Amino acid sequence: MRKIHLTYRRIPNRVLEREDEVIADLGEVVVAKSRFSGMLAPLKVNGVEVIRNGYGMLYFAFIGENYDILKVYDEEGNFKGLYIDVLAYTKRDGDSLEMLDLFLDIFVFPNGEAFLLDEDELEMALNYGLIDRETFDFAYSVAREVLEKLKRKDFPPEIVWEYDWRG
Repeated sequence: MRKIHLTYRRIPNRVLEREDEVIADLGEVVVAKSRFSGMLAPLKVNGVEVIRNGYGMLYFAFIGENYDILKVYDEEGNFKGLYIDVLAYTKRDGDSLEMLDLFLDIFVFPNGEAFLLDEDELEMALNYGLIDRETFDFAYSVAREVLEKLKRKDFPPEIVWEYDWRG
């Protein structure tokens, strides 16, 4: 089983590193499998619990893009939705991926309903001087673009529907 090393950075200095199972390596897109762990509390969106420790994810890293996409599955393998991270960058060096998180996230329910998350965290990062106004505006522009594409049904990229938790 091939592994990929993921380094996920969060401003100011949080770093998550893990080794994940590679499902598909298409060069500019890496599809890997992992499970959620270390969450302090389950994630609720619009009053619905959508992610908790033990849930599975297929994640899609798009090299050179400003987002990644996680397909979320509960313990029984039921699809819960898409979790999209807004990123400053996604870089690849061989079997290593590195991403820098820009706070904002989007959750898309299976019915297509989308919610923008963590605006308060982005606002705080700006207020405490952890990011500048340019980075703040950039994060919002990426999130807006993704939300617009979702509305037009131009998002996510087709490849996201080609892979499933069960393989």
